[in-house]
Amino acid sequence: MQDEWGRDPSVRNIRRLFASMETAQTELLDKLKLSPFDPRLRRAREEARALFERAWAEVASKRRAADEQEGCSLYLHCLVRSLRQSGIQIPDEAFTDQKRFERLLP
Repeated sequence: MQDEWGRDPSVRNIRRLFASMETAQTELLDKLKLSPFDPRLRRAREEARALFERAWAEVASKRRAADEQEGCSLYLHCLVRSLRQSGIQIPDEAFTDQKRFERLLP
């Protein structure tokens, strides 16, 4: 069966965004030397997803053109914030776009 959704440019864009978010998350966890199976990650990922969805909706509501890189950076910001709230130490140099997205999050 052929993936007919895959022809839609907006679906392709979202799929690329999700793939880049997944890659960036893996790279961050590797940099932090965290196992992808660390029990603290589940809650942090859920919180990051919820934060990302709210912030992404705000970006979209302002009809601002957001590209894949901006979406990926926004997700990483949400993930770093959630990881820190879970007690995971993250050096400031691990993620440098913090101030750029802080205004989008509650």
